[in-house]
Amino acid sequence: MITYKISNKPLLTENNTAKPKNLNVATGFGGVLQQQITKNNELKFSKHATERLQQRNIHLTKQEMIKLDHAMDTVAKKGIKETLIIMDHRVFIASVKNKTVITVAVEEELKENVFTNIDGAIII
Repeated sequence: MITYKISNKPLLTENNTAKPKNLNVATGFGGVLQQQITKNNELKFSKHATERLQQRNIHLTKQEMIKLDHAMDTVAKKGIKETLIIMDHRVFIASVKNKTVITVAVEEELKENVFTNIDGAIII
């Protein structure tokens, strides 16, 4: 989704044709498209996953984020859509298509849990 900021300044020039403000090659259509592609390829956390990280006092280092990102790329190559990622006594359920972590659990919460709606798993 692309969000545009609207200002109080008019977007029309004297000849009444629309003129985007500060438009250059980097922010033209190709630039915006590239930014969206890059943004869509970034690892994200859902609101639920973010809440679980905070509740369970889980802090991820930059290196761990890189590992998660690499794991998502690895399972994507196998055609997996929803994955279970096991990393250092923590479990992450993620949507591969959206590259979004959906929820997070720690070792103490894993006993007798059943994980559904996944079609692949990876241990990193």
